[in-house]
Amino acid sequence: MLLNTVSTMSNPLVQLLVVIIITLLVAIGVLAYTVMGAAQIYLRKYNSYKKEKGSKVLQLVFAMMLSSGVLSAQTAGADPSVTEALVTPNMGGLSDAALWALLSVIGLEFLVLLWLLFHLKSLLKFEFEHVDIVKDAHVNKPSRFLIWWDHINKFRPVHEEADIDLGHDYDGIRELDNRLPPWWLYGFYLCVVFAGIYLYRNHVSHAAPSSKEELTMSLEAAAIEKEAYLKKAANKVDENTVTYLSDASSLEAGKKIFMTTCAACHAADGGGMVGPNLTDNYWIHGGSIVDIFKTIKYGWPEKGMKSWQEDYSPVQMAQLSSYVKSLTGTKPAKAKEPQGDLFSDSTNNVAKKDTTTLVSKP
Repeated sequence: MLLNTVSTMSNPLVQLLVVIIITLLVAIGVLAYTVMGAAQIYLRKYNSYKKEKGSKVLQLVFAMMLSSGVLSAQTAGADPSVTEALVTPNMGGLSDAALWALLSVIGLEFLVLLWLLFHLKSLLKFEFEHVDIVKDAHVNKPSRFLIWWDHINKFRPVHEEADIDLGHDYDGIRELDNRLPPWWLYGFYLCVVFAGIYLYRNHVSHAAPSSKEELTMSLEAAAIEKEAYLKKAANKVDENTVTYLSDASSLEAGKKIFMTTCAACHAADGGGMVGPNLTDNYWIHGGSIVDIFKTIKYGWPEKGMKSWQEDYSPVQMAQLSSYVKSLTGTKPAKAKEPQGDLFSDSTNNVAKKDTTTLVSKP
């Protein structure tokens, strides 16, 4: 009996069929493990009904695996009748009963594989549908900004408007008893608190200046800034921007320069000596403030009048020009005879020559 069994297992056809059976068993084991893992994920994610359904699937899987294991054990030679049949050679050295038993095991294993593949496909399909639903929900989910905006405005949904409807309808426009948005209310409360603090500090305890006092301080600061600006701007004056300075301080400063520099030629009172008389209306090079400034700045070297732009700043030359202009019409003790042309200075300090009364020095 032992000899016959050994000779049967050495049959190439038997060996081939056994290898196929073992390979299919391994495939069934791997696929069953995969289906079990998918079913466990399925069980964790969904409701109790789906869990029960999933557990039935697992029970069927285990039953099929058990049945296939029993069948494979039977083909291993545990049944004496199968062993007896193997002794009688028929096809490739096997009896019909042994051959059909092995083929039945292989066929059953194929059915188990197909059954497991079907359920694995079903589980994966449901999982993919769930992923698509999650994706759609994520896409349709409002942004954090919109959620925050709805929260700070306390928007009431449309289906709750009936609870706040006051029953007043104006041409289709319904009046609702909506509360003010929280941001508006909190801003109003903050303004009330600020007003109370301001009233106490500025008008009760006087810890801070009042509005009138703030205005006075602002005007004083602006005056200081203006004075500083004018001091800086004065040094930028030239023959295109110079104006007559009528303030006493500027005229006094111009007089000091005149006494130091110009009195030697034009006399202390401007009546003229070597230089012409500066008190009449006759001017050799023009009598406007612009003409006088240009004469002082650039000079007339060919007539003995030097340029003073290297000696005095632009503001000093403007002060000197204003003082010389202020001498017009004064009565010096010893006035020199008129020189140059009669000058009329009636419009905007612009030099004009009176062509009807043009007078030249003889």
